Amino acid sequence: MRTNTPAGRRAPDDRAVDVAALLDEGWRPAPLRQFVLKIRSRCNLACDYCIIYEHADQTWRRQPRAMGPGTLRRTAHRIAEHAASHGLPLVRIVLHGGEPLLAGPEGISRLAGEVRRIVQEAGAEAEFTVQTNGTLLDTRMLETLAEHRVRIGVSLDGDREAHDAHRRTAAGRGSYDQILAGLWRLSGEFRELYAGLLCTVDPASDPVAVYESLLPTRPPVVDFLLPHAHWGARPPAPPGAYGSWLAAVFDRWVGAPHKETSVRVLDELLHTTLGGRSRLDWVGITRTVSVFVEADGSIHQNDTLRTGHDGASASGLDVFRNSFDEVLLHPGFAARQAGERALAEECLRCPELSVCGGGEFGHRYRPDAGYRWPTVYCADQLLLIGHIRRWLTRSAGQIR
Repeated sequence: MRTNTPAGRRAPDDRAVDVAALLDEGWRPAPLRQFVLKIRSRCNLACDYCIIYEHADQTWRRQPRAMGPGTLRRTAHRIAEHAASHGLPLVRIVLHGGEPLLAGPEGISRLAGEVRRIVQEAGAEAEFTVQTNGTLLDTRMLETLAEHRVRIGVSLDGDREAHDAHRRTAAGRGSYDQILAGLWRLSGEFRELYAGLLCTVDPASDPVAVYESLLPTRPPVVDFLLPHAHWGARPPAPPGAYGSWLAAVFDRWVGAPHKETSVRVLDELLHTTLGGRSRLDWVGITRTVSVFVEADGSIHQNDTLRTGHDGASASGLDVFRNSFDEVLLHPGFAARQAGERALAEECLRCPELSVCGGGEFGHRYRPDAGYRWPTVYCADQLLLIGHIRRWLTRSAGQIR
């Protein structure tokens, strides 16, 4: 079985932690609970910031266009094996790409049915979500997803102007109108499938206008994502621009007369600022419990590493030769579960460590030095956390 790890390439995150030393200290990994399956490696859009196609990692060029039936079955059996080994009653399966809905209704039906059956035979349930650009959400596709209880997350970057500035077809045409048509179908008759919206932050856009443009379909959750970047490929806007943008969204969101939607990053930052634990990878001290399986069966870390270099997310493992228990002891995966042990000295000294958690792992990368650095968005995260703390202080004063 040939996987797509570049020959002789050692991922820089293997210097992040010493797994043997962690085990000697009593550390034990948490089992994986979310499995992201790259069922299609190509897309019908050409978004200019895409983490898969527009950054240093070009793994997609060496991938088959689709995950084959044998690879899918092997992956499903590996998931079932892991669930049974750890007594997991539920695993989350995310259908991803590329654009996963290029599989078509028949393809989605076959794979969801087969994976669910194999996982159930191991005594667990599979909960499905698809992350899509929304262009293929016609009635037939929605009926198929409803039949297999697949929840749907859609990428939308705001109003037409903000969205079409980045999320265009290969011919340069905007995708906003096509996506909105599918979103209205989803939020109407098929609302029980609506998982939420994913929006990439662009400081050139009006934050309040973008936030308000996401509300008409009443999304249950909005995820605002920072553009994928690191110390060798810095964000397009200067430090602080992203934190200021999100602070403006926070003021609009928290100042509404009723909660219009959950904004995941703001909910989690409020929670951690008040002493709680986060469920997001890039907020607070968390344990990553996700793994990515490419179309050829190779096992990868989170897509956010793909900005680093070609093959940066690869582990050298695959579902044909390796179990997911072996994945847990891979240095890159262990680093994402090692908490403070994998953080930079600057982060360990920071008073906001428990809230920030060092930021998204891939955003910490420094060429030729690895991932034991503060996030390239450090200034933005500290700005936003400080803004939230000041709001909490004012709110507490008003209550008294």
